[in-house]
Amino acid sequence: MKTDRVLVILSGGQDSTTCLAKACRDYGTENVSAITFFYGQRHSLEVEVAERLARHFGIADHKVVSLDWYASLTTNALLNHTQPIGKDAGASCPNTVVDGRNLLFLLIAAIHAKSKGIHDLMIGVSETDFSGYPDCRDVFVKSCNVTLNLAMDYEFRILTPLMDLSKAETWELADELGAFDLIREQTLTCYNGIIGSGCGECPSCRLREKGLREYLARRTKGAGEAK
Repeated sequence: MKTDRVLVILSGGQDSTTCLAKACRDYGTENVSAITFFYGQRHSLEVEVAERLARHFGIADHKVVSLDWYASLTTNALLNHTQPIGKDAGASCPNTVVDGRNLLFLLIAAIHAKSKGIHDLMIGVSETDFSGYPDCRDVFVKSCNVTLNLAMDYEFRILTPLMDLSKAETWELADELGAFDLIREQTLTCYNGIIGSGCGECPSCRLREKGLREYLARRTKGAGEAK
């Protein structure tokens, strides 16, 4: 199976941009494609950010796919822009979970990848520091990989380089890749649509900031010990 090309699912957020930087390093930029989805999320700005990031990394093949019908099938705080973001008592995850999102993204990405002869798909999910989303779990990704291979009689390989990393470790990886400042300042992780450090209040921002503080403290300590 050829593994010299990869398709990255790029949302414009911290995790997917870290994956894009890693893909460019591991495969060479000329062998990296990206795909971004507009699905009626609160901020179409995500798509604009993803397009800018793809240009920054020199990704010539970046496809944007519209799934603007998503909100006609399900509802949640990401698709219903008037619904406050939060987490109900006893709930396993915030009300921002979009049912089936990563399954659908991986299916469409796989269809697109096969048309281009690409076998490797990369997605920035993690089950170490995550909000309880069921489609961020390793068991889901492995199951999806088997299903896609059977459905299309094609050997896909779904890569999840962040799966076992905490948010602090994801920041560390971004630093190792030379993308720390870019990801800190120009990605959009905030549910309220604020680029960079975000609103500081939504679950996504709190998780991102917690990991950043942990990594910076460790980096500062390491620099002090090295003197």
